[in-house]
Amino acid sequence: MGDMFDVVLAVLVVAVAVWTIGVRDSFASVVGFVAYGLLLALVWVRIVAPDVALTEAAIGSGLTGGLLVSAATRMQRAERSSATPQPGPLLRLSAIGLCVVVAAALAVVVLTLPNPPPTLAPVAAASLPAIGLDNPVAAVLIAYRAVDTLLEVVVLVLATVAVWSLAPDRLWGGAPGQRANLDPGGPLTLLARCLLPLGIVIGLYIFWMGSQAPGGEFQASAILGAMWILAMTAGLVDAPPTSRQWLRALLVLGPIVFLIIGFAGFAMAGGFLAYPVEFAKPIVLTIEAVLMLSIAAMLGLLVAGPPRRRKQR
Repeated sequence: MGDMFDVVLAVLVVAVAVWTIGVRDSFASVVGFVAYGLLLALVWVRIVAPDVALTEAAIGSGLTGGLLVSAATRMQRAERSSATPQPGPLLRLSAIGLCVVVAAALAVVVLTLPNPPPTLAPVAAASLPAIGLDNPVAAVLIAYRAVDTLLEVVVLVLATVAVWSLAPDRLWGGAPGQRANLDPGGPLTLLARCLLPLGIVIGLYIFWMGSQAPGGEFQASAILGAMWILAMTAGLVDAPPTSRQWLRALLVLGPIVFLIIGFAGFAMAGGFLAYPVEFAKPIVLTIEAVLMLSIAAMLGLLVAGPPRRRKQR
């Protein structure tokens, strides 16, 4: 039964991917992308990678899907107002050829790997006690490749600033989107009121368990960001103006703390982002806690979009 399920899942993944690429309607393509991401999350579960599955479901399908739905809605308005030029045969053939070449190259890489493939997993696992973490994925993200994680967070900050920069000059510093009307008896309001406390608790739990089980700051921040988006969509809270100093401080809090601890590593352990053994776990949890808050805020603001209302005097 397990093998049959894997075969059916593989066929569905390929079929949904082909349909998502081939469908002409942009909104339908986004729906296909979200379904494709959820199927990939099941694939990661089947190959025993729950951390990646959580990230794929929360960020790959959830928040990214929300961004694409918003973009597709705006594109449909533009498509109705003006004729959109269609790509010519040469461009289509070039895209098909490029996809075939990339797929073939990936297949060659996978099929020509040595058996067993080279791995640093035993060395990384042997060093886990020195970091104080039982979850190897968290150790990789915060210790072994901490510089990559730092750069990823910086990219999110720059992406948020780039989205804000799409606003006209007269709206700079204002609030993103339009304030949603609160419908006290509406189903969305009921869903938000019931789901928000549960979602916040689950997000904090996934963050806390990330040091010893699947989870961590990225998955937790995606859940907390989704709860904030739900609250704004239901009209329970309004998106804060981008000129708020506390909001800007929250966005850069995670990267700044990460950098301060990184440079302090030269004095504490003799290297950038090096942690002393006796304080490794508290330091890692501190980094993850501030990153969780900053990333949750950035994800919520990315979905909210650029400022569309004037700055309040």
